[in-house]
Amino acid sequence: MSAAVTYRWIHRAWYEGARSGWVLLPLSGLYWFVTMSRRFLYRAGVLRVRHVSVPVIVVGNITAGGTGKTPTVIWLARELRARGFSPGIVSRGYGGSKSKSPMRVDSDSDARLVGDEPVLLARRSNCPVAVDANRVRAAAMLVDDGVDIIIADDGLQHYRLGRDYEICVIDGTRGLGNRWLLPAGPLRELPDRLEDVDQLLVNGAMRPSNDMSVAELNAVEFDLVATEACRLNGSLARPIERFAGTTVHAVAGIGNPSRFFEMLRALDIQVIEHSFADHAVLDVKQLDFGDNFEVFMTEKDAVKLGRSINDKYWYVPVDLQMEPVLALPLIEQIESRLRGWQGAQ
Repeated sequence: MSAAVTYRWIHRAWYEGARSGWVLLPLSGLYWFVTMSRRFLYRAGVLRVRHVSVPVIVVGNITAGGTGKTPTVIWLARELRARGFSPGIVSRGYGGSKSKSPMRVDSDSDARLVGDEPVLLARRSNCPVAVDANRVRAAAMLVDDGVDIIIADDGLQHYRLGRDYEICVIDGTRGLGNRWLLPAGPLRELPDRLEDVDQLLVNGAMRPSNDMSVAELNAVEFDLVATEACRLNGSLARPIERFAGTTVHAVAGIGNPSRFFEMLRALDIQVIEHSFADHAVLDVKQLDFGDNFEVFMTEKDAVKLGRSINDKYWYVPVDLQMEPVLALPLIEQIESRLRGWQGAQ
């Protein structure tokens, strides 16, 4: 079965109500037993939760696939820096060959070694970033470097790292899918996990359903907005609307490639789709499609290719946009929690 066929089969089972996913329910039962047992052991103190000497904010999701958590981490880091904090970001470094040992990441780090998302986080947040499969060790390293807040990227299920505030991000279009656990559905944890998080954020408008929880109904919505396209070699940035009416190859190696394609189409750009697996290793040869059309890609894919590349390759950065009437109370709540933690020490 090809990757495209597999993806379509999974998408139909998880998000379109196809009954084919039922054959995987026994495996979902096993997954439930393992995850619930692990969570119980942490709550009972059999497995030890490790705390660092600064407050920790976890940003994650309970679904497989992309939800917009990386732009959320960047937005949060910038907001906290604007309020006088010195945040640092820890990440698993998925896809990096050296992510099993602690490494500091900067804007010029090799994504093949540390992972694509950490390099993107370092470039866009202007905050210290560290990767390690052991997030507690990565957090301790950044504390030694002088940060006063840790933001854990994709750490909602990493219970070993103690946390003081949890943010869960879900995709508004996909929601929780069929609300089943992996692999029969997209969930890493049961929907009632959302009742425990401090804030639920939704990427795009929430698609209504009859089984939505109170947490889902009260979620804060945001959008990911693109305003420009930038050449990978750094020679030019151009307003994205200048490409309206043109045809481009669109490359996406992210958890939800269709969101990138639909964003370009909404800007009246004609898209030739090229989907890759999340965190896929890309090279220029794969992206030579034998014609003169421009090649657009996500910023997360762009960090894998470097800057020594010709003018036809562009990336499209996105920024989190939230209504000020929603954003200000959220940031003030987080700041109050952090100030209270610091005052109690």
